Amino acid sequence: MSLMGIDIGTTGVKATVFDENGVILARAYEEYPLLFPFPGACELDSNAVIDATMRVIRDAARQAAEPISVIGIASQGEAFTPISRDGKVLGNIMVSSDARASSLVEPWSQNFGVERLYQITGHTPYSMYSLYKMLWLKEHQPENWNNTWKFLFCQDLIAWHLTGEAKTDMTMAARSMLFDIRKKKWSTEILDALGLSVNRLPEVVRSGEPVGAVKTSIATSLGLSTPTLVSVCGHDQPVGALGCGAASPGLAAYSIGTTECVCPSIERAILNSDLMKANLATYPHVFGDAYTTVAFSITGGSVLRWVRDNIAIHEVEEALRTAKDPYDRIIESASPDPSKVVLLPHFGPTGTPHFDAHGVGVIFGLTLSTSRAEVLRAFLDGITYEMKWNLEILKQAGFQLTNLRAVGGGAKNEKWMQIKADILGIPLTTMKVTEATCMGAALLAAHGAGIMNLEKSINSWAVPIRTFQPKEEFHSFYDQRFRLYKEIYEALDKARKINANLDSLTQT
Repeated sequence: MSLMGIDIGTTGVKATVFDENGVILARAYEEYPLLFPFPGACELDSNAVIDATMRVIRDAARQAAEPISVIGIASQGEAFTPISRDGKVLGNIMVSSDARASSLVEPWSQNFGVERLYQITGHTPYSMYSLYKMLWLKEHQPENWNNTWKFLFCQDLIAWHLTGEAKTDMTMAARSMLFDIRKKKWSTEILDALGLSVNRLPEVVRSGEPVGAVKTSIATSLGLSTPTLVSVCGHDQPVGALGCGAASPGLAAYSIGTTECVCPSIERAILNSDLMKANLATYPHVFGDAYTTVAFSITGGSVLRWVRDNIAIHEVEEALRTAKDPYDRIIESASPDPSKVVLLPHFGPTGTPHFDAHGVGVIFGLTLSTSRAEVLRAFLDGITYEMKWNLEILKQAGFQLTNLRAVGGGAKNEKWMQIKADILGIPLTTMKVTEATCMGAALLAAHGAGIMNLEKSINSWAVPIRTFQPKEEFHSFYDQRFRLYKEIYEALDKARKINANLDSLTQT
């Protein structure tokens, strides 16, 4: 018996097969391109995501050479695909950084009641959430809106393709801002205000609960030799937190991928003005009756991808010649010392705490003597300063974190882990399996199918490897740079508001 976990991300999809002891038997990965059809828009081709996911399932199943009993699926939050009754895709996936609905957020939210919206959903208004993207679809593509049978989130889309069942879990439902996090059901009050009937949304089940078996015809094409149960397991961040064993007080998962995110657990739902002001959401976790929050930078890893594609041409070519990871080569080429250059990594909409739909990147402190290595190091430092800001806010909100369990592709590089520990001032522990989201999804699916005990399995599967302690000698420098980082952002924000006011005056 083997278990498969799938992680459908913003830039690619992973499938990993585990045995009953958490040993990896096979893995497969495929990237897909982001699409930018007009300013503010950022999409994925839904059919391309389906096709890529089927290929990684097939590849991983073939490598494993063992019958796969369950498939657990986790995915990026907020993003959905409208599906017609005959199964046709009616629109592309609008990913988290898609800001097309930004002008609709404030008027709709003010009309509904911002405080009321927060008390129901545990989330504060922002263009990334499904509610506002659906509102945009309704206003700008009414034909597609009217012809939609179901709005399916990424995990639901794949589960539906495999089984024919349209179901989601509570974590994904919550990230839509259409879900009552305390009643744990779709909010009729919000749906009525949006003009959306509940039967056009997937049925909500507990994370890991089986939604059905893979259809025979599809199972044959994927090389699945036995009846395989499929589960929707949830939002990738809490699924990954479970997968790395960061589900107890003092611990949090630090996911280092396309989005950088810190995800702790909470015993109960906490909704207060401090969390609301900092845009820190509260929503159900993927296990038991626990809750979670996420402090995140949407463009974290995406900025390194931009560096890979636009600046680090030499490193990419060398990586291809030597069969190395291009990101490892970029990190190796960065200065070993903290950079005097300061980078703001907002190459698009930001995450917490700003929720700035019009974020822009800044490189500050360039001189004629600035080296290329210093600039590359500035990117590594700046991405981490943004997460330091988030950790400060979590601490002020009462989250006393003593250790971060680092997972995701970025956690594989020791140099970057030490940089992050030095800047954040908190120990970072790497795990034996860095793809914690796939592991968490596989465990949730096995638990939901009744073939494994979740708590016992997590304790044996989530194996720490190394802890990176912050180096005292860098604290003073990084603290000074961090204060400068915050000042630059605040000055930039003020300048943009002045320019906006000037633009409105000249237009009138």
